[in-house]
Amino acid sequence: MLENELILTMGSGHSEESHGVAVAPAKPKLEKPSMYQVVMLNDDYTPMDFVIEVLSRFFSMDLEKCTEIMMAVHTQGKAVCGTYTKDIAQTKAAQVMAYAEEHEHPLMCDVQRIK
Repeated sequence: MLENELILTMGSGHSEESHGVAVAPAKPKLEKPSMYQVVMLNDDYTPMDFVIEVLSRFFSMDLEKCTEIMMAVHTQGKAVCGTYTKDIAQTKAAQVMAYAEEHEHPLMCDVQRIK
C-alpha cells in the first residue's frame, strides 16, 4: 500500500470489499510578501543631528550610513531608510513620526510599495 493511500470501507465495515482512494498531501501555494520602502522626507526645520539620531535609533545604522542617508534627504529631498514587509515598514514610519513629534520636529516618513 502507498504511504498516502486511504482505504475506505463500504457498509458496516465488516465487509471484505474495500475501495482504495489515493490522497495527495495538499501543498499550499506560498508567495513572498510584498516589500515596502520607508522613505524619509526633507523639511526645512528638522536639525540634521536629529535625523542622524532617528536613523541610528530606528534603523540601526552606523554613523557613516546615518550621515550618508541624512545628506541624501537634505540634498535630494528624500531617501530610502530601509526595506521591509508592509507591517514593519508602517510601524517604523509611525515610530519615527511619533518620536519626531515628541521632540517637536516636523520630520515625515512615507511608506512606498516596491513594484
